[in-house]
Amino acid sequence: MKTMKRLTMTLAAMALCASAAAAQSVVRMGTEGAYPPYNFINDKGEVDGFERELGDTLCQSAGLTCTWVTNDWDSIIPNLVSGNYDTIIAGMSITRERSKVIGFTQNYLPPALSAYAAASGDVDLAAAVIAAQTGTIQASHVAETGAMLLEFATGDEAVAAVRNGEADAVLGDKDFLAPIVTESGGELVWVGQDIALGDGIGIGVRKSDDRLRTTLDAAIAAMKQDGSLNAMITRWFGPDAPTF
Repeated sequence: MKTMKRLTMTLAAMALCASAAAAQSVVRMGTEGAYPPYNFINDKGEVDGFERELGDTLCQSAGLTCTWVTNDWDSIIPNLVSGNYDTIIAGMSITRERSKVIGFTQNYLPPALSAYAAASGDVDLAAAVIAAQTGTIQASHVAETGAMLLEFATGDEAVAAVRNGEADAVLGDKDFLAPIVTESGGELVWVGQDIALGDGIGIGVRKSDDRLRTTLDAAIAAMKQDGSLNAMITRWFGPDAPTF
């Protein structure tokens, strides 16, 4: 009964927030479109993936009309701030540094594991050249370890740097790297220990858009409470994925 009461109160608050945010009319959801299974462009040329399904579900439950916009990762925060779209829903981990520039909802994914993949299992990570996607928590972590960091615009380019010998290993979200390592037929292998970085993944908004943040925050909370978010996470990331 207490759980049902909390859910009812959350839905009521979400409805009030949605009516306030409705003045925005159309919410433009910004994503990268190049980071499966979080987000990618499907064969129809449309944004697809876990975050597309999640974003559409949140918008529907909050009574928002949403459209999708893609943007390169390395300029995704500046283009949010400048008004080219209204949210970032692109596998972006919540960090103290990013929170100085933009606002975040509560996390819709728990902190994800990061992992190293290399062409050889005997790579000395402390002395290696490590590739990572620019502007990510993985790139920041490599820089802090003292290893040589090579940054690339996309995760795929960071992986390619290992394959062509430009880098010794790549550090990225394990969910992103796992199918690549599996499908490489032994060309790429896991090395080192998995690492938990960041405070989970949330939706980024401009600091001035507090009403929109509150609306989306309430919608995420409702999905956590009714179990639908965990079900969606498991469907996209597998039964062993961290859930709430």
